[in-house]
Amino acid sequence: MSYMRISVIGGGPAGLYFAYLLKRDQPEQDIHVIEQNPRDATFGFGVVFSDRALEFLRKDDEDTYQYLMPHMEYWPDLKIVHNDEPIPIDGNGFAAIGRLEFLNLLQARCEQIGVKLSFNNTVRSLDEVSSADLVVAADGVNSFVRQMNSQKFGSSECRLNNPFIWFGTTKPFDCLSLTFRKNDDGVFCAHHYRYSAKRSTFIVETNQATYERAGFKNLSDSETRAYCETVFAKDLEGHPLLSNKSVWRWFPQIWNERWSFNNVVLVGDALHTAHFSIGSGTRLAMEDATALFKAIKAHPHDLTAAFVHYEKNRRPTLEKLVDASAASASWYERMAETMYKFKPYEFAHSYMTRTGRVGDDKLKQLAPRFMARYTNATG
Repeated sequence: MSYMRISVIGGGPAGLYFAYLLKRDQPEQDIHVIEQNPRDATFGFGVVFSDRALEFLRKDDEDTYQYLMPHMEYWPDLKIVHNDEPIPIDGNGFAAIGRLEFLNLLQARCEQIGVKLSFNNTVRSLDEVSSADLVVAADGVNSFVRQMNSQKFGSSECRLNNPFIWFGTTKPFDCLSLTFRKNDDGVFCAHHYRYSAKRSTFIVETNQATYERAGFKNLSDSETRAYCETVFAKDLEGHPLLSNKSVWRWFPQIWNERWSFNNVVLVGDALHTAHFSIGSGTRLAMEDATALFKAIKAHPHDLTAAFVHYEKNRRPTLEKLVDASAASASWYERMAETMYKFKPYEFAHSYMTRTGRVGDDKLKQLAPRFMARYTNATG
């Protein structure tokens, strides 16, 4: 099977990028991306990529890398703020872009080469795409494809303990920062970074005990925003927090033992999730898309073989990153203990080694200036 009718359910980064890669390589393919939301709607504010994530993209797709980079905000370090002490961590460059701008760029890329895009179009049953030779389920965390076929995929889902809420702000922060603060109700962390010259993402995370003491369950949207503005007043410097369907959520850990059945295959958050604290959600989605594209290219006449190839080659790397994200999320669930236990540089070191994948020797290579200051501070 060389010519295929392909339905991609979901117009996020995974679905759009897969459609673009395959159509660019195989113009004869009939590819239709079906998105339930309007073209110019999105949730959240910015998306962030590490230097290493961008190098993966550059290696696989130099054209798209060059296409996206002029629209990115970039900074070379990250910063941790603990007890009002800012601690820069060198060797941890990141780039960010507004999520809506990012999607619009991918949409334009797809339409330029003939991918059909449909918006305000909700698929509620696989019967609606029964004419497709290949169905790519890229319909996100709440994937109906996964949920309706959970036994076939061997799906599992559990909810993490820390609540978080996704805001934006008009303050353009100088770099990706993790700011830890406490008040009479408990502990808070803000994950914040600029994604344009005048806007930043500002995610507030807390633990369940603090959430309950603060009474967030009974606060209105404006009251919640005002409370968080007070907690991080020193950091916001008078700038307001911005809401975009900003509600408290508990991160879902999603995994599937089997990635496909018949002619249906999962990618992105429909397949797996990775906690936002490792900043890899969009990267993983695009890498899934790349892996699936390469598998189909390697087995153009046999979808079953392509799916086996996709899972065999993608699973080992993905499992390592998902495990790292779980370890990172666990560290945040213990942040009350570590915030009170450690001094600033000890705390920052604990953060940098939280996933178990980076030890002191590697840190000395990646962040030599930080490690020198850490050694001086801790004796």
